[in-house]
Amino acid sequence: MTVPPGEEIDEQAPAVAGDQDGVDEQDELAAEWEEMASTPEADRVLNQDEIDSLLGFDEEAKGVSDKTGIQAILTAARSDRLPMLDVVFDRLVRLLSTSLRNFTSDNVEVSLIGISSFKFGDYLDAVSMPAMLNVFKAQEWDASAILVVDSTLIYSMIDILLGGKKDTTLERYDDRAFTTIERNLVERLVHVVLDDMGAAFEPLSAVNFIFDRLETNPRFATICKPSDGVIVAKVQIDMDDRGGVLEILIPYSTLEPIRELLHQGFMGEKFGRDSIWETHLSEELWMTEVDLTVVLDEQVLCLGQIFDLKVGSQIKLKATPRSLVDVRCGSIPVFKGVMGRKDENIAIKISEKLIKEVE
Repeated sequence: MTVPPGEEIDEQAPAVAGDQDGVDEQDELAAEWEEMASTPEADRVLNQDEIDSLLGFDEEAKGVSDKTGIQAILTAARSDRLPMLDVVFDRLVRLLSTSLRNFTSDNVEVSLIGISSFKFGDYLDAVSMPAMLNVFKAQEWDASAILVVDSTLIYSMIDILLGGKKDTTLERYDDRAFTTIERNLVERLVHVVLDDMGAAFEPLSAVNFIFDRLETNPRFATICKPSDGVIVAKVQIDMDDRGGVLEILIPYSTLEPIRELLHQGFMGEKFGRDSIWETHLSEELWMTEVDLTVVLDEQVLCLGQIFDLKVGSQIKLKATPRSLVDVRCGSIPVFKGVMGRKDENIAIKISEKLIKEVE
């Protein structure tokens, strides 16, 4: 290679060019980031509608059973803690379908809209009035709950029970109080629902739901603190072209006695019972060792006679060698027998069985 006079070969030229390209790329990236950070959208603050949508309190979605945003996450987290509650309310829907058909002598369709979690105070503030709030007590759990019947269902049920025509348009009277007849008819409906609720909970825990009082003002239906969590099951009742919504409000504190039972997974109609474990337990029980006590005789003594007993004192028993003695397990008599001897041991010959066979 011939080099013109006065010029030298620059061996570092390719490397310097490559470094220059890398610097240019970094400058371009830095310029892009600076441009993105300086745009007005980067500093934009969410407006109230966007915040409500994020939190799941969108006004347009009010009344819809499906929640969105953070509220949906909280509701799902609460409901997943009590999986058996869904099974109980599904069973209640099936029972109500039959009971309400017999109650109204009409075709009734019952469906479960959904189960949600609220704060008690927030729910009372959102109740659509007029409505009837029926307070009832769970006798075995020593706690209360509320059954809310909306006005549409009230007027539909009254119209059917009093023989109204199917094609009659229902008139709502939101500016007047409910009459005594309307309150009595709704109370009969509430008794039907409470009976079916007791049957729905029976596989988990036997409980009697007793009607307490009927309120038309949410302020007088307070059964727990406004900040306490409650579960609300919304049930849709359709009767041809009429119907309405029935809401069952149960505080978490009311379900506390059966919380562990509501935690178990659903394994079929046996409501979480494991037949394999039951079989194993019954087999192991037959191999369990228990202590038996033989009672020769029992006598009643005065306290003074007992204090007079000394070392060497004798108590005469009424039992004879042929008398029957009681064989007890703890305090429960299980056998009667005759006392004897076998080899060097005292033995009891069983002559009568006192425990009954389990069928």
